Amino acid sequence: MAENGERRRGSGTSTRQRTREPRVRGAQDAARRAGDALRELVDHHLEGVSGVRKSKDGGWIVDVDVLEVARIPDTTSLLATYEVELDADGELSQYRRTARYRRGGADQ
Repeated sequence: MAENGERRRGSGTSTRQRTREPRVRGAQDAARRAGDALRELVDHHLEGVSGVRKSKDGGWIVDVDVLEVARIPDTTSLLATYEVELDADGELSQYRRTARYRRGGADQ
């Protein structure tokens, strides 16, 4: 018990309540985790995220755009989109390249 008016440390929630919380806290967190995981696997500069959606099993599917080949002028650089799948705990379960395109090219 706390003495002298001190409050006990902790969040006030039980351990059981804390374990029920999803480890991924929304689309923004999923996008960050997917980018971090992909960065460890491919040696390319991440340009950004072009899509985030929940998967049927409670995980996340994130489309991450990367710079694969830098060229001069920049409009001729090659970029790629990778589909990164995270499980419900936010761990990488798989990834694959879904598109490769020139930066200055028109959308398909």
